[in-house]
Order: sequence, then C-alpha cells, then structure tokens
Amino acid sequence: MAVFSQIEVEGIAGALGDTTLGLTGTEIGHVLNTLKMADPDPTANKRNRLLAAFAADQNKRQNRTAILEVIRRAMAPVRWLGKREGYEPLRLRLNETLVLMGLEVDAAGKLSNVAVASTIGEAEKRARDLRADLLRRNVHPDVLAFCRPEWVAENYFHAVLEAVKSIADKLRARTGLIDDGAPLVNRALGGDTPMLAINPRRTKSEQDEQRGFANLVIGTFGMFRNPTAHEARIRWDMSLEDAEDLLSLVSLIHRRLDTAAMPSRG
Repeated sequence: MAVFSQIEVEGIAGALGDTTLGLTGTEIGHVLNTLKMADPDPTANKRNRLLAAFAADQNKRQNRTAILEVIRRAMAPVRWLGKREGYEPLRLRLNETLVLMGLEVDAAGKLSNVAVASTIGEAEKRARDLRADLLRRNVHPDVLAFCRPEWVAENYFHAVLEAVKSIADKLRARTGLIDDGAPLVNRALGGDTPMLAINPRRTKSEQDEQRGFANLVIGTFGMFRNPTAHEARIRWDMSLEDAEDLLSLVSLIHRRLDTAAMPSRG
C-alpha cells in the first residue's frame, strides 16, 4: 500500500490536532492506545504529538494503514455524541487536506476515495460546498453513497444519473425484484396490494397517495434518468441548482421507502 508523503502526514496531523477544532489530548492518547500505535512524544502539542506518532508508525510499517484507521476512529460519529456541533467543523477542516490526496470523510464518518483536488483553493471550495449542501439539503445518505464522487467533482450530470439509480437499487433490495424503471416501480408500488406500501391504504386518500407516490417515482425515472442515460452530456444542461433539487427529491423518495411496509399478499 502507498504511504503518505511528509507534507501529507503533516496536513492530517495538523487537522486532527487543530488547537480549536481537533481532538483533545486525552482523545489522541485513547485512539493511539486503542490502535497500539506508539506515542513517541506525548508531552508535545497535539499536532506534533500526532505527527511524531504517524511518522514513526509509517516508517515502521511502510504503509499508511494505521494512519487511515486513526482518521476513521477519530471521525466515528459515536465519538461525537453530545458534542455534535464540533463534528462538522473538524470534518470540514480535515477534508480540506484529504481531498488533495483523493480522500474524504463523509457525514457518516466513512473514509472514501474521491477525485483528487489539484489546488488548495479547489480543495477548500469542495469541502465547503459539500458541507453546506449536506447541512442545508439533508440529503439521504443512501443517495450520497451512489453519487458522492461525482458530486464532489462538481460533475452534476452524472451525479443526477447515479442518484436516481439509488432509488431502483433500494426498490430491488426491499422487494427482491430484478426489474428496472417503470416495470420495477409498478410491481413494487402499484396494484391493489403493492409489495411496498407507504401508508395503510385504508382510505381513498391514502390509496391516492400510494398511486401518486408510484407516479412520482416513475416520473423521476422518466424525466431524469432516461434522458441522462441516452443523451450526450453536452446536450443536457444540469446546473448546481437543478442537481440539488433532484437530490432533495430523491432523498424524499428514499425516506418514504425506508418507512414503507410490506403488506401481506396472502
């Protein structure tokens, strides 16, 4: 496995050991001890303490596995229970460094590969924009799992395509069906006894809502997925605003599918 350069190690240590935003000295000691990583300079300031630990471990192992695990442990959401307000600022600070290496910590604390930012300005902008989008839109994590690399790279055309694919993926996962597009939606959400019901369907209003939801999903596939799948990218003008609106719509669909019940079909 590749190793981090000295500058990259310094950047990660600087973020996690940031005086204002970073981990406390006690938290640093706990993470290093949990991972059985040597702590060569425990009396140093937080940044230099992490830098010494990272450099020593990477030189010993000749890989960056342990440093990556420190990031995962440090950014695990469970560690931030009761102090949620500190999580996003640190994630932003850390991602400004990581995107220059082709890495990113998402809102769920997962470390993943993304397109490499070529400049500091680009890294800062992408980290800020992504955080702002997540906070403002409350985009469903299952949507971001499909389109995060495209979104971070500001490739809105393909972010749209991947986001809508996530709906079909969830429908198949919930029902076991193998269809796609309108046939999948009709089989999963349509009929007198749908495989997935978003409400009890006892009243006409509830039945109309179920049909309307199915039509909404079919319309989303038809309006966004089909054109983006078959038209040349240059002919599809996908702005940031349009992409954000679509991600919000897809997030709404996901939330309804998450709470949908599977009525008895006996």
